[in-house]
Amino acid sequence: MPAKTANTPKKLAIAYPLRVQAIRSRGQNPRLYVSFLLALAAAIGLEPGETVQWELLDRGELHLRRHNAPNPAAQTRANH
Repeated sequence: MPAKTANTPKKLAIAYPLRVQAIRSRGQNPRLYVSFLLALAAAIGLEPGETVQWELLDRGELHLRRHNAPNPAAQTRANH
């Protein structure tokens, strides 16, 4: 396996652990829910009612795809 070079782009890795919740209604199959944390939603500008789609990459990785992601508000980061 070749070694990674300095030109390889780095992924921004931020983890937000959460639990999958099960909702069990009488006479219905259980449903599983994943809550989208407010801090993460704010970081990417996710709005209520926005259409998203899960993309299954393998059994251990899902990607959330946004159909109409807005352009970032700031083009560069401010230096402090």
